[in-house]
Amino acid sequence: MKDIAVGIDPQDNGRLDQELAPDSAVRARRAVLVGTLATAGIAIAVLIWAKWYPYALKIPAVAGSHSLGNSILSGKASAPPAPSWNAAIEYSLGYVGSIWQALVAGLLVAAAVEAFLPARRLLALFQATRGPAASTVCGGLLSMSSMMCTCCAAPVALNVRRRGVPVSSALAYGLGNPVLNPAALAFMGFVLPWQFVAVRVGTGVILVFGVTLLVSRLAKGTSVAEPMEGPAENVTAAGAVGRFTKALARLSVRLLPEYAVVVMLLGAFRGWLFPEAGTLASWGVLAAVLLAVVGTLFVIPTAAEIPIIGALMAAGVGMVPLGALVLTLPALSLPSMLMVRGAFPGRVIAATAAAVMGLGLVGAVAMAALS
Repeated sequence: MKDIAVGIDPQDNGRLDQELAPDSAVRARRAVLVGTLATAGIAIAVLIWAKWYPYALKIPAVAGSHSLGNSILSGKASAPPAPSWNAAIEYSLGYVGSIWQALVAGLLVAAAVEAFLPARRLLALFQATRGPAASTVCGGLLSMSSMMCTCCAAPVALNVRRRGVPVSSALAYGLGNPVLNPAALAFMGFVLPWQFVAVRVGTGVILVFGVTLLVSRLAKGTSVAEPMEGPAENVTAAGAVGRFTKALARLSVRLLPEYAVVVMLLGAFRGWLFPEAGTLASWGVLAAVLLAVVGTLFVIPTAAEIPIIGALMAAGVGMVPLGALVLTLPALSLPSMLMVRGAFPGRVIAATAAAVMGLGLVGAVAMAALS
């Protein structure tokens, strides 16, 4: 007997490919939809837990009391403590106690963006194809819903940039979180004179929607140091969960140790960075310059600039030098700049820091004009 060859006719094979192609397209569309919904679900859930619900409770309380508590710099004391190990531990514990939920939220959202969200959905979310101006405005507006401090927003800004979001748009998102935070603006309006709110909004809009466009030009000709591939459209549920876990672990291992060390150092030396109120009050213009520089480098929780400014004002520091802190304290910090350095060129980060310091001085001048 002759052997019987069992196979598929070449014409049948072609028809089979045509039949499988629609199934593959359906699976790809389903993966895009599931990934988008998973990312949105995680973002909404963690923001409700870390930001929206706590703020919904806190805003009426602050409106009634006109207070946000003691300054994180000095507590109930008249000045920050002298540099010491105890000063480092005390500040770190107070800081972590205020921001840990938002930090967890930022890491989870950043990991979800990497593991679940298809690149085309991410770029569409930030309007990346509509030009620099439109994508920058979109990044700034998106930031107003997450309302995180600069360090908690940094992991998200880092990952969206590494996934291909334009520099200006990712930067606007990172800066807009602390600067244009609607809850922080409400707190400021309830606690401080109206001039501080006016300076914050004016300089904040310039920073988030103007400066980001300008400094992003410095990134031309450069690429992301660590380009990131998006989730495959045919990935399984188990594969997506594994990818999410790896992303979260990598972000935590890479960012948190360095972050903790820098926060402790800044907390330890805050007594040198922020001189006693009587000294600041006697320095005049130099006080505004110092506060613009120190405010840009120092790290605080969301809205902590408000009790800091209130305590310094009560101790005799004038509104004009304090105008330099309205933008600089929340907008940037040394830890947040270190956290995003893998996705933004060094010259962009340096230019942004210089612009924040400059706008801090603009805030002092504006405060003089409004007072």
